[in-house]
Amino acid sequence: MMELAETVKELIDPAVKIEYVENTPDDPRQRKPDITKAKELLGWEPKVSLREGLPLMEKDFRLRLGVAKKK
Repeated sequence: MMELAETVKELIDPAVKIEYVENTPDDPRQRKPDITKAKELLGWEPKVSLREGLPLMEKDFRLRLGVAKKK
């Protein structure tokens, strides 16, 4: 989870402070699913890497929510 938080911080807003909090009882233990089975059975591969996709997702969310990017 820290790897994802650090990547989001790096790509989206380096000024953001990452806040560490305890997991809640219903928090999923695994946040990065293993896609090996999808690759083997379906021949599926991701078309966009996490590093490529995060900025695209941010742009899409901002457009949908009408929120401008901070300068």
